[in-house]
Amino acid sequence: MSEELRSLLWTGSSLRVLDQLRLPFETEWLECTSYRDVYRVIKNMNTRGAPAIGVAAAYGMALAAREALSVAEPEQFVRDAATHLKNARPTAVNLSWAVDRCLADGAPSLGRDARSTADELAAFAGRLAQEDEDQNLALSRYGARLFEDGDSILTICNTGALATYRYGTAFGSINEAFKQGRKIQVIALETRPYLQGARLTALELVTAGIPFHLVTDGMAGFVMSHGMVTKVIVGADRIASNGDFANKIGTYQLAVLAKYHGLPFYAAAPFSSFDFSIASGLEIAVEQRDEDEVLSFAGKRIAALGARAYNPSFDVTPNELLSGIVTERGVFTPPFVSWEKR
Repeated sequence: MSEELRSLLWTGSSLRVLDQLRLPFETEWLECTSYRDVYRVIKNMNTRGAPAIGVAAAYGMALAAREALSVAEPEQFVRDAATHLKNARPTAVNLSWAVDRCLADGAPSLGRDARSTADELAAFAGRLAQEDEDQNLALSRYGARLFEDGDSILTICNTGALATYRYGTAFGSINEAFKQGRKIQVIALETRPYLQGARLTALELVTAGIPFHLVTDGMAGFVMSHGMVTKVIVGADRIASNGDFANKIGTYQLAVLAKYHGLPFYAAAPFSSFDFSIASGLEIAVEQRDEDEVLSFAGKRIAALGARAYNPSFDVTPNELLSGIVTERGVFTPPFVSWEKR
């Protein structure tokens, strides 16, 4: 992933968010000056990707603390902002993880000194952003070891720098392998209904110079059965203690297809995407989005009037379909136990 493409920029007084709904043909930055602005860009998917929305939420907390300087009860204001931000999207654990870390570790002055709290949270958000960058680089280097000359790698959705603070996860691993000289190519699924693969991953692939083909979501079985895929790697928005994980809708069927065709299937995510409070994927809440996202395309109705749609944004893949999970601490392989010892 080219380092010129970034999802978020902190100005010192606002959070600038690259509007990914306008990519790849328009580049527009949205200026967030309040925590409610940050909530909206996460909720509306102007920015997306589990690590990226975690960092955005941390900066949202910093903005909330600054807003709190002008209210009668600043501590309650910040805590209310935390609750509001965590409700923006329910599945990606990085969002609540980042907000909870801000409250637990990022603001020792909370409840005592509002000015200090504002400064502390701004600094802490910066540290979380740098932490995400460092973790994704380490993860990408581990993931790159999975690929060799001749590999044709299938992926879904968008997992590059646009989905993180920098570098990326699954795409970061692909890009690192390419930068190290591996002769690889990519098959990217377009990823309906938001077309993150067609709009964002394709942009990242073009920018990086990696050979690729874009295919529709329904072509995954075809390209696998015709020997056009050697490995599959995807991102993850929440990983349960047993290795079950939630990712963009369509991931589960890729895992089933890969298993049938004998293809290695990997997930890639930093430890901030792990949720050790849940035992399995059965406990992951799957976000249900507006049916109009399916019934319409590029703002134009495509389904017959009177049609209804079902629009879960994620599905859950069971751990037994995984060949491994790539993290900043290395690649975990089955059985997925003793995570925290690594």
